Amino acid sequence: MEEKKHKSGFVSIVGNPNVGKSTLMNALVGKELSIITAKAQTTRHRILGIINGDDFQMVLSDTPGVIKPAYEMQTSMMNFVKEALIDGDVLTYLVSPEETVLKDEKLFEKIKKSKAPLLILINKIDLISQEALEAAVLHWQTEFPKATVYPISALTGFFIPELLEILIGHLPESPAYFPKDQLTDKPERFFVNESIREQILELYSKEIPYSVEVVTEDFLEDSKMIKIRSVILVERETQKGIIIGHKGSALKRVGIGARKSLEAFFGKKIHLELYVKVSKNWRTNMQQLKRFGYNN
Repeated sequence: MEEKKHKSGFVSIVGNPNVGKSTLMNALVGKELSIITAKAQTTRHRILGIINGDDFQMVLSDTPGVIKPAYEMQTSMMNFVKEALIDGDVLTYLVSPEETVLKDEKLFEKIKKSKAPLLILINKIDLISQEALEAAVLHWQTEFPKATVYPISALTGFFIPELLEILIGHLPESPAYFPKDQLTDKPERFFVNESIREQILELYSKEIPYSVEVVTEDFLEDSKMIKIRSVILVERETQKGIIIGHKGSALKRVGIGARKSLEAFFGKKIHLELYVKVSKNWRTNMQQLKRFGYNN
């Protein structure tokens, strides 16, 4: 019997904010690597999720939602998207049923001209009628004649196993890019930062979540526990007061939620210390952005 050849490649997940890219990434990988909230711009970095089989390795690339940048941090976020389009062996363009265009027309045209296999994934179909779904499928088949359109629901898992097999089928023959026991390209501290930021996105409103960055300064692990010390950075003193809350009550809620999430992620007890500091205008400070991993 002829031995199967090994396949490996990058699958880029691109789309507007709030279309469910992170939900799809986590559903395919089977673990929560990307944070999920109802707020736009939840994903700020390009996050790789690695799926391994005996004869394949698929590297999923979850990217920030496509927006028109208003300041330096958002420009860097869009650079992550462009990078994913360049090195993707397979492109997936995720849309909500009511969407008709990508927010950045230049990126829209780049996707159209790409020579990589393109899959248009209409997500959240559990929320629409059959008539609306058929109209959406027709629109995207017309917009991208060379692409294949698939209705999915990342949240409920509809068509996710089938999609996984389709994506594997598109991978080129290649050795694995990463060790076969590796799940992602990000270090442990990145997921600590993201878990804390997820709590802030859920618990605070208006501008506060978008003015926050998290830096984990200590990550000390032994056989029973992980001791973590993280700093929440904000741009103004008033934001610091809001994050901390009356007698520290708001910050305590952040810590409790993040600790539970991290215990589930790492499978260990977590001791988490949180502090809040002001770093004025960090979103427009090129030196600070580089420190936080935005200037790729």
